[in-house]
Amino acid sequence: MTQLEIIVRGNADGKFTPERAVVHLRVAVSGSEREAVYRDAIEVHARLIATLDELAGTDAVATWSSDTVHVYSHRPYDAKGKLRDLVYSTNIGVDIEFADVDALGGFIDVWAQESGVDIAGVRWALTPENRRRYEAELRRVAVEDAVLKAQAYADAVGRGPVTPTQLADPEMLDAHQPMPRALLAAGA
Repeated sequence: MTQLEIIVRGNADGKFTPERAVVHLRVAVSGSEREAVYRDAIEVHARLIATLDELAGTDAVATWSSDTVHVYSHRPYDAKGKLRDLVYSTNIGVDIEFADVDALGGFIDVWAQESGVDIAGVRWALTPENRRRYEAELRRVAVEDAVLKAQAYADAVGRGPVTPTQLADPEMLDAHQPMPRALLAAGA
């Protein structure tokens, strides 16, 4: 009997309790006087950094980083299409990785109300070690799923046990091919 190639896609998913919260925020101040806008943004940023240093000392914050200071100006138009006076803006992006969810809540409660601070969002994450461990387990489950699926097809056409011959991540495959886990079924 000829070989039968069965190409299937193995799937696995999992839900895990987040261990980290990454907050993206921006110190953003605008106004008509360049020096005042810059000074106000730097003052808010300095208070924010002092808070982050304090939280990092308690292990509530795992890491944080701050972008460079961006200062720019633009000239807006009014509702009638007339050019208005220059508006100066200062922006400083800050990313904060919280290890303590309770501290995160308190931090957001305070800083979301602070003039000149825009909280862009929170991204939940795992520690790098647990992420690697969970991904390895999910890959194992996906391969197991592919083998079981291929075996069901082989059984349906009266073939014997299947043997995996190829594995590929979806992004490694040609766009015109299915996302395979190729398995060969033995002749009956």
